[in-house]
Amino acid sequence: MPRPILATIHLPALQHNLQRCRRAGGSARVWAVLKANAYGHGIERVFDALRAADGLALLDLGEAERLRALGWRGPILLLEGAFEPRDLETCSRLQLWHVVHRSEQIDWLAAHKCETPQRVFLKMNSGMNRLGLRPEAFRAAYTRLSHLPQVEEISLMTHFSDADGQRAGQMGVQHQLEAFVRASHDLPGERSLCNSAALLRHGLALRLGSGPEAQPLAADWTRPGIALYGSSPDFPTHSAAHWALEPAMTLASQLIAVQELAAGETVGYGSTYTAPGAMRIGIVACGYADGYPRHAPGHNAHGGPVLVRGVRTRLVGRVSMDMLAVDLGPVEAQLGPCHAGDEVTLWGRSRCGALLPIDEVAHAAGTLGYELMCALAARVPVAVEPLP
Repeated sequence: MPRPILATIHLPALQHNLQRCRRAGGSARVWAVLKANAYGHGIERVFDALRAADGLALLDLGEAERLRALGWRGPILLLEGAFEPRDLETCSRLQLWHVVHRSEQIDWLAAHKCETPQRVFLKMNSGMNRLGLRPEAFRAAYTRLSHLPQVEEISLMTHFSDADGQRAGQMGVQHQLEAFVRASHDLPGERSLCNSAALLRHGLALRLGSGPEAQPLAADWTRPGIALYGSSPDFPTHSAAHWALEPAMTLASQLIAVQELAAGETVGYGSTYTAPGAMRIGIVACGYADGYPRHAPGHNAHGGPVLVRGVRTRLVGRVSMDMLAVDLGPVEAQLGPCHAGDEVTLWGRSRCGALLPIDEVAHAAGTLGYELMCALAARVPVAVEPLP
């Protein structure tokens, strides 16, 4: 039989999460963010569940080609825009919308020969200091774009650095929101500001500017990413369940051996776990070569969470390339002896319905759910739970 590890992509959960994000944005249209191969879930796998979005957003021209090959005829937005002038030829051929975040991209557009003008999103660096034109240069860039025959329509966007919490004692979006409104308040064009955290925390509560014409922060377009895949954008402040999100990926395996330890015996490389007394541990067919975080804790003071037969227990010892070990005590106390072949849920939903949020696993390992999703290894087989 094949090695007993399997990732399952839950299309009903993806569909649910998309609907949840749409409700959070009111009348705003939704860019479903599919970058990094749909956050490790696979563009082709998630397409049917997310095709109800108003547009699909990603980074790579190759991924855009794949979406067109799947039959998507709606808008596709390149979130980092063109990387070189000839990329604009592909944008014309595939009818892609693209972000403009530096002056050279405007130069490329000015020199580009196209029959059909293009849709662009002009990005402001409102304080994250990653991509975008600074507020003082934003209006001049808008004016340049508006005079190009190669440009059909200009939308405005920015990206929040601290939407998941506070900054300097204020709401994390406040300083960037103020900068964006000051520099763009009277410019025509649709707006897109909200990532997952801004959408769920502030989308309909905050306003762009003041007065009767002020829009909700959700504005014309939202850009949910991690929320679509069932991870909380502000964990541990709020869980995915708090935001009514469902896990879109389960990583499951089985026990392949059971070991009985005497007090004082150790587990795994480096002997980082010492048995405090007689105990039974299970060996699981999953390791860092499968995408499980190598630095997940398994020492005596703390062990990362895992489900065995739907019961929560903990890692013991270091994660190896192909295996990890778990404490069977809490499981056997409830359900009786464990055996090789018993189900292990590394994250997601077990067959009995018990849930282990990916955010909890990631937090224990000192990382984010994003990284675990994207790190799923190619050697792990993937199944898809279909839509009803």
